[in-house]
Amino acid sequence: MPVNILMPALSPTMEKGNLAKWLKKEGDKVKPGDVIAEIETDKATMEYEAIDEGTLAKIVVPEGTQDVPVRAVIAVLAEEGEDVKAAAAGAATSAPAPKAAPPAKPASAPAPPPMEERVSARPSPSMRSAPAVSEAAPARAAPQASAASVSQPGEGEGTRVARANRVFSSPLARRLAKEAGIDLARVQGSGPHGRVIARDVEAAKSGRGLAAPAAASPVGAAALTVQTPADEKIRALFEPGSYDAVAHDNIRKVIARRLVEAKLTIPHFYLTLECNIGKLVAAREEINAAAPKDKDGKPAYKISVNDFVIKALALALQRVPDANVTWTEGAMLRHKHSDIGVAVSIPGGLITPVVRQAEQKSLSVISNEMKDFAARARARKLAPHEYQGGTSAVSNLGMYGIKEFYAIINPPHATILSVGAGEERAIVRNGKLEAAHMMTVGLATDHRAVDGALGAMLLGAFKTLIENPVMMVV
Repeated sequence: MPVNILMPALSPTMEKGNLAKWLKKEGDKVKPGDVIAEIETDKATMEYEAIDEGTLAKIVVPEGTQDVPVRAVIAVLAEEGEDVKAAAAGAATSAPAPKAAPPAKPASAPAPPPMEERVSARPSPSMRSAPAVSEAAPARAAPQASAASVSQPGEGEGTRVARANRVFSSPLARRLAKEAGIDLARVQGSGPHGRVIARDVEAAKSGRGLAAPAAASPVGAAALTVQTPADEKIRALFEPGSYDAVAHDNIRKVIARRLVEAKLTIPHFYLTLECNIGKLVAAREEINAAAPKDKDGKPAYKISVNDFVIKALALALQRVPDANVTWTEGAMLRHKHSDIGVAVSIPGGLITPVVRQAEQKSLSVISNEMKDFAARARARKLAPHEYQGGTSAVSNLGMYGIKEFYAIINPPHATILSVGAGEERAIVRNGKLEAAHMMTVGLATDHRAVDGALGAMLLGAFKTLIENPVMMVV
């Protein structure tokens, strides 16, 4: 009997995914462990591995297709001894209709995949770079465009237009084009299937391989987004043509949904403290100056203030273990280690990679780990286990000059620390006015799990550590 290959749920928040690329074609033999496709989630690109042996009889969803619902049939596998043509012909009738993913329940584990979902998806050390999609410009159609523009059930005209007008490009090509102010839709791609790659952008900078600007689409920018009655009411407040409608990508949709859910379901409580980081600044300069260098003169590490913050919060949670918790309806989960999520800004949103067991790691290890996380996060190369879970989080906007703010708790955490800019301020010490290097920190807590007094104890423990950094290495 043919095996239906379904779009997997690669994270608890995933409801739809993009089928970035097929690595096998119809008629190819497949054996367990073979990577058959690349799936883009809201945060990363994952390789999709087969666990059964057979022949890929039918590709139901073409590569480049976006917003494929979880558990929708994307392909059909004919097992050993089966008639491949018969399996392909029966794909449309045997495939069950896609079902909407059930809403995630707070603090409960995601449901295991059904037995008929006979494929696994997991990060691989040799994870490929998936074809990134730019939906900005209606111009040259790559060879995949005709396949990608196939209408999916329930699609509106605007969505079909967006599919047909996509420009396939690599992440590096997009970044280079943005920096050079080049419209990717005008660049002739030389990569696989006409994809625009870095060398095409470099050639375009000198005028080579650059097509003339395309005529404006008669559909208009507004048609590239799916409009709801609420959208129409808002748009009616503005003069037509006075704005550009930029379609939401998957990252922004997930961020919006999760933040609304967090604010509506978690009773936030806020605390604030001023920390004197004069000793920390001096210690940081001394540590960085003493860092060993390689033959090229590059230091082995460069500690940032945020690295101290991560370490201090991790140790503070160990000193106040009742605050190192996660709320569930059935029980309070008290964590043994301090796994600290750190908000990292990426194009179009943010992601929170987690430093596991941060209380046991040195400042130099935390620093190098965060540099690696940040680089791979911006390239969308983080695996789900690297940004899911955690026991608390840090959000630092000090580098932008923000003095004070409060972040929204990221479930399943019960706390999040907001860090403002370090600056010289006038303080009174022993009755005398003097200058000090101060930093404002705010703590948002889930009041169901961490009440005011407990939150104050946690923030007090953090203040003691951050003001006396030598205590972090004892």
